[in-house]
Amino acid sequence: MPAQRDTDGGVRAVERALALLAAFTDDDGSLPPAEIARRAGLHLSTALRLLATLEAHGFVARQASGAFALGPQLLVLGERFRRALRLEEVVLPALDRLRVESQESAAFFVREGTARRCLFRLDSPQPVRTVARVGEVAPLGIGAHGRALLAMEVASRPALPVISRGERLPEVMAIAAPVLDAQGRVAGSVGITLPLFRGDAAAEARCAALVLREAIALTRSLGGDPAPLR
Repeated sequence: MPAQRDTDGGVRAVERALALLAAFTDDDGSLPPAEIARRAGLHLSTALRLLATLEAHGFVARQASGAFALGPQLLVLGERFRRALRLEEVVLPALDRLRVESQESAAFFVREGTARRCLFRLDSPQPVRTVARVGEVAPLGIGAHGRALLAMEVASRPALPVISRGERLPEVMAIAAPVLDAQGRVAGSVGITLPLFRGDAAAEARCAALVLREAIALTRSLGGDPAPLR
């Protein structure tokens, strides 16, 4: 029984420490201990004890004023996460979901200077489908993927997802949305392409919802904030 109590106490301590870290929002530089404790729902004495431990390990940093800010160890862990993340491990399952649910081709493009390259693609199971190759390069600024990759840079942001009909290739409809990384940068674009004759209003609405869903999910998987996509 004593060992069980120790285990439970350790779990509670971890949960409380995580609550202290989660008390910081995007708008916070530093916070006084009393405010951190209030947001975490802890007594001030408990919060101060845990903050001292977090400070010792670099997860928070004490300011000269006595306030606390998030510490550099969080950045170290974030960078380790970013380096460990393999893009294909999150993108390919997303493309497979798009292909299965839409029965159309799904692709992921990345920007390369003034062009875009198809990094991953899964073809539609239907006999009549759009044709493209992994590694294929196309211009930016034209077509759904070409405009989605620039969507966060223009003064007047387009509605997402971006939809194109015969814009780059005749008889091809494309629907794409940007995917953001942990720094808020566009990591790529995810989307669906289909023959224009299948792109009626119902298909457009269905595919647009699927693409936006996966763009948001991929952004979260890369540690990004999906709010701008909505």
